Amino acid sequence: MGIVLNQSFKNTVSTYAGFGIGAINTLFLYTNFLTDKYYGLVAFLLSAANIMMPFMAFGVHNAIIKYYSTFKTKNSINSFLTLMLFLPFVFIIPAFFIGLFSYEGISNLLSNENNIAGNYLWHIFVLAIAMAYFEIFFAWSKVQLKTVFGNLMKEIFHRVATMMLLFLVYLDWLSAEQFIIALVVVYVVRMLIMKFYAYSVRFPKLRFETVTGFSSILKYALLMIVAGSVAMLILDIDKFMIGLMLENIEQVAYYSVAIFIATVIAVPQRSMHQIMMPLTAKYLNDKDMSSLEDLYKRSSISLLVVSGFIFLLIILNINELYKILPEEFTGGLFVVLIVSLAKLYDNSLGNNNAILFNSDYYKMVLFFGVLLAVLAIVLNFIFIPIYGIEGSAFATFLAIMVYNTIKIVFVRQKLNMQPFSISTFKTVVLLTLITLAMYFWEFPFHPIINIALKSGVILIVYFWLVLKLNISEDISIQIKKYLKF
Repeated sequence: MGIVLNQSFKNTVSTYAGFGIGAINTLFLYTNFLTDKYYGLVAFLLSAANIMMPFMAFGVHNAIIKYYSTFKTKNSINSFLTLMLFLPFVFIIPAFFIGLFSYEGISNLLSNENNIAGNYLWHIFVLAIAMAYFEIFFAWSKVQLKTVFGNLMKEIFHRVATMMLLFLVYLDWLSAEQFIIALVVVYVVRMLIMKFYAYSVRFPKLRFETVTGFSSILKYALLMIVAGSVAMLILDIDKFMIGLMLENIEQVAYYSVAIFIATVIAVPQRSMHQIMMPLTAKYLNDKDMSSLEDLYKRSSISLLVVSGFIFLLIILNINELYKILPEEFTGGLFVVLIVSLAKLYDNSLGNNNAILFNSDYYKMVLFFGVLLAVLAIVLNFIFIPIYGIEGSAFATFLAIMVYNTIKIVFVRQKLNMQPFSISTFKTVVLLTLITLAMYFWEFPFHPIINIALKSGVILIVYFWLVLKLNISEDISIQIKKYLKF
């Protein structure tokens, strides 16, 4: 776990820095510098692009990680990477012509409830390509066990650029329409910077030769289009469907704020995932099952402990946080609570996704992905018309819980390993007791001071108990290390 914890720590720092900047953008700048209509439009465009991204990438970012370590010679590696660079055009080129000749029909579909959305079809297309190739170049560097710079670009670069653009809107140097165009440019520039870095780590030598195992790689990439869509789908299909099904696109903005707050819990998993993917693939390719099981259990409890702390910070401070947001954004309390629970369960799976994506059972990811997609869409269709954004949050919660439970059971049956232990039970009990003890306890000061004071108490109490109960050996080592420092 040495390299995992080292790069995970650095990735966590950059990811939280990014989320901190994103929090300022999402909770304060967007809500004050853009109208609710244009904020909702930005959230809708990014969600639509995120949903399209796995198709534009053609599953290549997953295929690089799974198959790279199986090629041993320079020529075979260069042929493989050349294939990975050009394979996405199999989808991008037909998608371009479909958009070109069916622009009006697709535009009318997007404009079903909100006329403004239909004017930005090409913005979605360019965003999706930029996101796709960014992930491909990031995977290029991941397989060299270089994840820190890519994570910096993934989490910080576009958020800092967005903040600068929002201030330009505030100063009336950019209109809302120009802001959206500039935002697309930011994602394109981010992709290009990641490309140059990936090439600096390993410069491509184009070799257009037959790649060993091409049919297996292509089959895997096709399946990963669906599997890769799952994560994006569960995060963004709700916002996309809210934009389509509710009359006021402003509801997407209100929902996005609540989802952003809850998504902070996923930061540790995102950080650790960058290095766990190539390591998991290596253990599976080397058939080192004992190391894989050890990584499975350690990653599960480490992620649960860290994300549990973030869960406490969110749930126990949410009422104070909403006091400093514009009043119209404070209706998402239920959304934060229910999605936070789903994210906490998601973190407790450790490197379960990495195991499924890189094992011989990756084909089942297709089935699970279709199940999740259908479930999420059906549940949103049922609950959004009845309960609005709260109904969408409940649909997301149910879909994530069912999906994750199926994945745990499947890995247990096929590989005879599961992530949970007595430490998992201890952590759940600890989180429950602290939540019940501190939820209604507030300081009588300004909300920001209250949040700072309460967070400090939670930090001391929680990690002191984690250390005393010896819940996670890896976490305990890190706590003692920084206490000595």
